[in-house]
Amino acid sequence: MMNRVVLVGRLTKDPDLRYTPNGVPVANFTLAVNRTFTNQQGEREADFINCVVWRRPAENVANFLKKGSLAGVDGRLQTRSYDDQDGKRVYVTEVVADSVQFLEPRGAASQDRGGDFGGSQFGGGGQRSQSPSYGDQRNQGYTRTDEDPFSNDGQPIDISDDDLPF
Repeated sequence: MMNRVVLVGRLTKDPDLRYTPNGVPVANFTLAVNRTFTNQQGEREADFINCVVWRRPAENVANFLKKGSLAGVDGRLQTRSYDDQDGKRVYVTEVVADSVQFLEPRGAASQDRGGDFGGSQFGGGGQRSQSPSYGDQRNQGYTRTDEDPFSNDGQPIDISDDDLPF
């Protein structure tokens, strides 16, 4: 039998870090995961999926992720139940994360999300880096880190069928 869940989405609020009576850290958070299709109005809907992570990864999630952060979760689906204050049975379905991947550089979730996917470079701390100028040696097959090598500059793309991997 198999029970495996892999998700990529954005946190809907800051993670909630708590500790069990034995001192074990546990963090709860909700991921908004976009659906691959649009509704009848042409809008893209999202699913809001509750996640829980334990121990050291829980502390890392609480310390480094916040509302709007892009995260990847690998784990398993779990259903549990409890009786609430009124004696009603409450069922909870959540993803128990084995690992949580931070998919953006620190601070990128708070920046304006323009057409350049978050407005920052990985590892750059939100600052764009500029290529140094080395005299007359201009762009000898290298791309500056602040240029999009895949942007459409209006020129046709020269690619043969032999270059395609399929």
